[in-house]
Amino acid sequence: MIRRRRMKPADLLKKYWFLIGILVSIVLAQLAPNFGATGGPLAPELTVKYGAIAVIFFMSGLSLNISDMKKAVVQYRLHAFIQLFTFLFVPVCVKIITSLLRFAGINEWVLKGLITVSVMPPPVSTAVILTKAVGGNEAGAVFNSALGSFLGIIITPLCLLLFLGSSTVVPFRRTVAQLGVTVVLPLLVGQAVRASGMLRSSDLPTSQVGQVALLLIIYTTFCDAFLEHDAGMDPVDILVTVMLVVILQLLLMYLAWTFSGLQKMFSTPDRAAITFCCSHKSLTLGIPILRILFAGYSHFSSISLPLLVYHPAQIILGSLLAPEMREWLRTHQKR
Repeated sequence: MIRRRRMKPADLLKKYWFLIGILVSIVLAQLAPNFGATGGPLAPELTVKYGAIAVIFFMSGLSLNISDMKKAVVQYRLHAFIQLFTFLFVPVCVKIITSLLRFAGINEWVLKGLITVSVMPPPVSTAVILTKAVGGNEAGAVFNSALGSFLGIIITPLCLLLFLGSSTVVPFRRTVAQLGVTVVLPLLVGQAVRASGMLRSSDLPTSQVGQVALLLIIYTTFCDAFLEHDAGMDPVDILVTVMLVVILQLLLMYLAWTFSGLQKMFSTPDRAAITFCCSHKSLTLGIPILRILFAGYSHFSSISLPLLVYHPAQIILGSLLAPEMREWLRTHQKR
């Protein structure tokens, strides 16, 4: 009988350091909110707004491999399905669901947070990693994750304006200009540096640097929230948020898998890529965009909480599903 080797604390820390970092950031924000709040010693209105966010998107541009996307560029039906499902079907579906849930008396800011999640682009990392792990169409996942990230820079803020109302955000022109300076420009600079050969993504731990910058954003976000005593959120609301996020993600995975199998439009590897790309949402791109759009907003932590919960949920659920999907793909391909 083979015994499974127990993971040491150091191994657990190495594997789940980012999830632990999110919890530590929130605890530190509660203990010392003045340090990271707007106008405090850390000056997040400058260091986060023009520093951490720019670092995240510079690293994204530096690590984005255009050659990988060229391999899958001809699969136009796959791209159309994923992007339409991500930016059209999911927001409309979630909007209908949240409209119905209002009659159940659920906190309206939790529901607005779910709408915020629904308009987010797919992540560049987790969907690709899981697609590769199950033997799916990795090139297709890479292309659509990257394409969705680019489209999300434009579509996500517009959808937030449409669904949440212009009264909750800064003026449209100022928003677009700020997104250009802090998101689009660093992304293009990262791509230019990569193309020039001056610096490669392998020379730097791009993922880790981006995640550390993201932890800084999360910390300063909750510093502001704890100082402003974000109204209406209690343990019951948080528990309801976790339950709704898990149910929503399972529903999206099921619908993406089922719809992609109708009329045998896609191969089984394509369906694996579709399932993960359509159901996953980017925390790395989402939190900076929310930080830009809702800076200083009194209910910011309520709106961002579902996205913070969604990130670990998609990793856990995807990891649980991966062995079964990998075995199913192998069996189906043999048949």
